[in-house]
Amino acid sequence: MPSRRFLRPQAAAVVAAAALFLAACTPGGGTSPGQESAEPVSGGTLTYASGDAEPSCLDPHVGGNYPQALIATQYLESLVSLDEDGEVIPWLATEWSESDDGMAWEFRLRDDVTFTDGTPFDAEAVAANIAHVQDPATASSTGYLALAKIEEVVPVEEHLVRLELSAPDSALLESLSQVWVAMESPKALERSQEENCAAPVGTGPFVVDQWERQESVTLVRNEDYVSPPADVEVPEGTGLPYLDSIVWRFIPDSASRYAALQSGEVQVIDNAQPDTIVSAADDPAIEELDAPRPGASNRIELNSGKAPFDDERVREAFIRSVDVEAGVESLFFGTAQRSYSPLSSVEPLGLSLPDLFAVDTDAAADLLDDAGWSERDADGYRVKDGERLTLDFPVSTNQSIPAEQSLFEQIQADAKTAGFEVRLHPLDLSSWYGALAENDYDLVSAPYTKVGPDVLRILYHSDSITPAPSGYFANLAQVDDPGLDDLLTRAAATSRDDERASLYEQAQRTILDGYYILPLYDQQNHFLYSSSVHGLRAMPTVSTPTFAGAWLAS
Repeated sequence: MPSRRFLRPQAAAVVAAAALFLAACTPGGGTSPGQESAEPVSGGTLTYASGDAEPSCLDPHVGGNYPQALIATQYLESLVSLDEDGEVIPWLATEWSESDDGMAWEFRLRDDVTFTDGTPFDAEAVAANIAHVQDPATASSTGYLALAKIEEVVPVEEHLVRLELSAPDSALLESLSQVWVAMESPKALERSQEENCAAPVGTGPFVVDQWERQESVTLVRNEDYVSPPADVEVPEGTGLPYLDSIVWRFIPDSASRYAALQSGEVQVIDNAQPDTIVSAADDPAIEELDAPRPGASNRIELNSGKAPFDDERVREAFIRSVDVEAGVESLFFGTAQRSYSPLSSVEPLGLSLPDLFAVDTDAAADLLDDAGWSERDADGYRVKDGERLTLDFPVSTNQSIPAEQSLFEQIQADAKTAGFEVRLHPLDLSSWYGALAENDYDLVSAPYTKVGPDVLRILYHSDSITPAPSGYFANLAQVDDPGLDDLLTRAAATSRDDERASLYEQAQRTILDGYYILPLYDQQNHFLYSSSVHGLRAMPTVSTPTFAGAWLAS
């Protein structure tokens, strides 16, 4: 295959992979407090308590949400990964090259890896996994959208695979780093979806042993784990992973999770609340891991596909009438910083435009008058042609922490002053997805994690108004702008860094200037853990914690 560039030599794979697993470090690269000179200890069971909704399927190919990614990171691995600087590094693939026209990529695969059911990891396995993600029957969403440009997978040799594309994809490597497209045993994928959902089979440091629904998932040590490469040095008499097992519990109530951490019943909790984070800072027995997710910021999408937000004046009026910054300051106690960008703060190409989101109630009133919402009813809400200016806002109680739900209530109160009736609808995750599928929303906060600025294409290209096989569509703002589509398409096709940066900047200006979104803050991803836990770190891919190098002090 004519090759445009060779991206990373195999020698770097060993160093980078070793660094990711052996360094007990925070996302910023520093060692965890009090752990600099500690020696790893093998054995023990770590208990993790999640506040997220229990996944309905442990296979992240199916659907593709963040709770799946959290747990699947422990037993599945991807072709490539990222280092602490966001550079793509080898993982199950050792090296790769791109064709001159950008229409094909070849990946050289590791030859020392097998799945935990004994199935070899090879080119045929890669082909089977991509076919599984792309199969409509799998009902993938996140993975399906990430791999949409892969048209054919060709096993060239036993450990060499070629991906042929329908169009150049500058984000392909970033996409392949994500757990939603991680490698699973082809033999296991031949089982029924129900069987595979219950116990996916990967190459990772742990193996799914038992799932007691509504209670916990037990993961046990992969005794044959060979990643990172065998020539990476680990302390004598030990091997990765150090832990014997992980019990992954589901505890929805935040106070109960924190109490369990304080008592030693669990060693790690996620979805830590702002007040809890502040309180824990004074407790020497508890540490914090703050791992903002890459891709999109946490934001409220304004549904421009139907009235009243099909009118840009009404969108701008809503955004000008709410004081998000005051709410963030009062409710998050310094644990979150206000965002003015479509992208996460960890994305280097993020564009921030604070002036667009300054509160201006006079301007909001003028905009609504101009849009024909000039009268008010007896309750103070704006009306037009006898219809009240009403906005439906479904809220996923499984995804929005209590502080965020309180922020939405403050936004509701601010908007009422301007004449908007915002109706908040707290829903469980299934009902929330149902409301989106029925287009029964005007406002929605929908977290979406994808490495790199190509998340903008997933979220705001008009193609994403069409649902994925799972039924979920990512363009919840329902932006349908040919000019924006062109910018995002060109950005995804170019391999020139300067051109890519310029195109993504223009795309973000279009999204922000059109008042399609109200940015809030980074997607919150705070973990609290016992000081007895060493070596805990977040994967730089989608900021999920990995326990491959974690151990418990005796």
